[in-house]
Amino acid sequence: MAGLHIIDGGLSTELERLGARVAGELWTGRALLDEPQTVTAAHRSYVDAGAQVVITSSYQLSRQGFEEVGLTAEQADEALRASIAVAREAVAGTGTKVAASVGPYGAVLHDGSEYRGDYTVTQEQLEGFHRERLEVLLSAEPDLLAIETIPNVVEAKALATVLADVEIPKWISFTAASGSHLWSGEPIEEAVAAVKDVPNLLAVGVNCVDPANVAELAARIHSVSQIDVIAYPNRGGVWDSAAGVWIGQEPKTLAQWLPLWQEAGIAWIGGCCGTHSGDIAELTSAARGPAATS
Repeated sequence: MAGLHIIDGGLSTELERLGARVAGELWTGRALLDEPQTVTAAHRSYVDAGAQVVITSSYQLSRQGFEEVGLTAEQADEALRASIAVAREAVAGTGTKVAASVGPYGAVLHDGSEYRGDYTVTQEQLEGFHRERLEVLLSAEPDLLAIETIPNVVEAKALATVLADVEIPKWISFTAASGSHLWSGEPIEEAVAAVKDVPNLLAVGVNCVDPANVAELAARIHSVSQIDVIAYPNRGGVWDSAAGVWIGQEPKTLAQWLPLWQEAGIAWIGGCCGTHSGDIAELTSAARGPAATS
């Protein structure tokens, strides 16, 4: 397991396993508002499974998103800070780190835009959106930033600008439609080139992608950057934003993919939508090798 960092799996999947309500525009943020103790329990499940980093429930939280569903900007800020507080409670005394989730602009549109990358906003507007939310998250002092599910190059460039003076350790991960291109149709290499000089960047990679595409994406990332690669794919398949379900999921587990991903030089591994604490426990055991089960 030396040199390999295990992160958690899909928060929404684990919350649903624990009986939480994960629905509507705020997604895991709804569970945070309605039953924060269950969010803490979900994080703790991942800690117990061996995750060295848990990702907060802030992915879909923003002032804009809250106001669109009849809540206030102040409530959005409170929820962003609370997402870090409940994760802190879960990892207390364990050494597991808390990474504040910074989801893409498309996540707050509630229409699956993060899986298309077809924004109609400018880079300047994206910078304003991310800067506003980051200021609140940073005030709650997470250990890391998990900047995730970025689907296009314009948002990558906006984030590079906003993060230019943010010293906290961070990773940036993109979501892709294939082994070579983002959902926007742009090559993964172009996106990585846009962010590789961000200060204190721990890793760059992909998340919420089909696991079958991870190894090729990692190779392309390595061709542009010497920074560690991170990958936390979903269970495979296609997201139906209208029905709110994944269709045609991959039967192989994260642990079964692990040898190929280690061969591809991926240093940070976990799961996204459709993966749960059992998958992370199995991944942790596989990463430790035969001695873990002897």
